[in-house]
Amino acid sequence: METKKNIPTLKDMKQVYEAYTEEDHKVWKILFDRQIVNLPEAATREYLIGLEKINFTADQIPNFEETNEILRSLTGWELVAVEGIVDDGLFFELMSNKKFPATTWLRKMSELDYLEEPDMFHDVFAHVPLLTNQAFVDFLQAISQIGHDHADDPVAIDLLSRVYWFTVEFGLIRENGEPRIYGAGILSSAGETEFSLSPEPRHFEYHVEQILNTPYRKDIFQDRYFIIDSYEQLYNSIDEIKRGLNEKVKKLLIFG
Repeated sequence: METKKNIPTLKDMKQVYEAYTEEDHKVWKILFDRQIVNLPEAATREYLIGLEKINFTADQIPNFEETNEILRSLTGWELVAVEGIVDDGLFFELMSNKKFPATTWLRKMSELDYLEEPDMFHDVFAHVPLLTNQAFVDFLQAISQIGHDHADDPVAIDLLSRVYWFTVEFGLIRENGEPRIYGAGILSSAGETEFSLSPEPRHFEYHVEQILNTPYRKDIFQDRYFIIDSYEQLYNSIDEIKRGLNEKVKKLLIFG
């Protein structure tokens, strides 16, 4: 989960589709073609189903208006264009109201393999297909409501970001006895797609308390991943997340 304190509102933000350059279209196609070949054997089936429903292709940068028509009809969600990373309060307020903040800019050719701040390929290609899955977006909305309720508490937000990080961004799911990827941070990275399913990192069962006690780094491949059994499992853990978050915040306030 990425947050920043310099974009207070969404005034006048929108996708200006005609502003995309020839380089933008080439970058989208290169990134799409490079990653799509990895996904049939790596991504959760719900992502692949969502990718078909949402009509993403290598030859066309997604148009938010067209995408939103599909999302609204399936789960009631929609994309909201933002310039970049948004602040905690706005981030959670949007998603608690079924609005997913997505950047509209694409990385440059020189940035194909590494980018510090998430661009449209990450926000849209990696995140949006799973917004067609009702159980997943129910979890996303519920965890966002928790964040909205704690938006002024940096300790709580830091802890909640661990849950978001190890699920929405870097989560794995077990399908037919094998781990598959649903986390967008992995799905947008060809390198981490291969790495996350290899024997090299550690794999753990989904465990809320363990995740709340696990810091993460943004500048490396993750050294551990948590595996869920279903998206319903995520949603059904919301009460546990609330309790665990409140208990840990209290302990940190008392003991430091």
